[in-house]
Amino acid sequence: MIQTKKPRTLAEPFKIKMVEPLRITTPEYRKQTLQKAHYNPFLLRSDDVYIDLLTDSGTSAMSDHQWAAMMMGDESYAGAHSWEHLEETVKELTGMPFVLPTHQGRAAERILYGILGGKDKVFISNTHFDTTRANIEFTGAQAFDCMNEESLKPDTLLPFKGNMDIEQGRKVILQQGAENVSAIILTVTNNSAGGQPVSMENARQVRALCDEFGILFVIDGCRIAENSYFIKHREAGYDGRACRDIAREMLDLADAFVMSAKKDGLVNMGGLLVLRDKALTEKCTNLLIISEGFATYGGLTGRDMEAIAVGLKEIFDEDYLHYRIKSTEYLGSHLRDKGVPLVQPFGGHAIYIDAKDLYPHIPQHQFPGQALVCNLYVQGGIRCVEVGSVMFGKYDKEGNPVNAKSELVRLAIPRRVYTQSHIEYVIDVFDDILEERDKAHGLKIVYEPPFLRHFTARFEPI
Repeated sequence: MIQTKKPRTLAEPFKIKMVEPLRITTPEYRKQTLQKAHYNPFLLRSDDVYIDLLTDSGTSAMSDHQWAAMMMGDESYAGAHSWEHLEETVKELTGMPFVLPTHQGRAAERILYGILGGKDKVFISNTHFDTTRANIEFTGAQAFDCMNEESLKPDTLLPFKGNMDIEQGRKVILQQGAENVSAIILTVTNNSAGGQPVSMENARQVRALCDEFGILFVIDGCRIAENSYFIKHREAGYDGRACRDIAREMLDLADAFVMSAKKDGLVNMGGLLVLRDKALTEKCTNLLIISEGFATYGGLTGRDMEAIAVGLKEIFDEDYLHYRIKSTEYLGSHLRDKGVPLVQPFGGHAIYIDAKDLYPHIPQHQFPGQALVCNLYVQGGIRCVEVGSVMFGKYDKEGNPVNAKSELVRLAIPRRVYTQSHIEYVIDVFDDILEERDKAHGLKIVYEPPFLRHFTARFEPI
């Protein structure tokens, strides 16, 4: 059952031991700064940002237990006890025998999909995230997203809008040939589709589809704790289960697990590639050693591994997860009440705004989402990210732009960083956004790289 009632103000289940100053700037200053950054928030200096909702990746505040564990970091090149601590924790969570540490999630993706990919190879997912798609397409392979059309409608209230469409997936397999499909990747939660959760039943259906055609099943689970919370509260039969046990049940279905620990690992750097197959592990290990580091540190320091080991346990604290999900819901419900068009129901780590609906006068090829992220920065010093035709748009063979299916803007909330009053400030800034919505104008790209253009593209106002 999806709750739509506006929640009460929440109190954080933690107290503050250290503070970091925030700089207050003026709209005039921010206009000049944004122009120097070529209207791309990724190119802004963090000192010029007041509330940073660009990403929840690597931006979390670590706990006292994590900082204490870092002091125990063993920086030995091989066989460090910090590695043993991390390996034991990951094996307990995943039930998989082979653990490879990487410096972040996209490094794990590059290793796995670099081996599995290649020309004429195919990958299927509920929705490939930007770095996943880039790592796959860089090898010459194709990436197919399989989402139910109903789930793509922003205001459709479904409990598990992140689910993969099984029949679409089957159709792609039959069209492309099962022998060419390297893996089915289930992303939980489904970030690019509005941070929406995936049900356990859907994961079982993906497992059955993989078994039917002999295809590798990969779970991209950088937010698996948040996804487990949604399963507990929305899927029949899981009400009394611990979120950690729910996560383990889902991971037991998979052949491989890719994780950016910078999300639900509660750390600032780190990633994981976890596997069941020994032969595939040996190939991945060889590439890991060439590109990341030795197999027992993989580009991480001992103190990083200690922090991840602690974070992977803290993330499943039921009080924390309740606060995390409900605080995101609080932001979403108040913006909805103001009339801001949103993806609903609200995801776990972010609120997604339908920029095409907010700015109907800006055509998609003029990037309404990018216009909104620029306006949020000017109005309130808030930095966020476009998840639309800047991030996922392409060009056809004639060089004409192909727009994304949705034009979203993501307000990603760092874990344990901002207080309730910061969230109230974000809500207030949208009063100015709504008041000025008819004056908003589009942008055009004046520079873009061949891959992941949203990180470094440059824009000019139209």
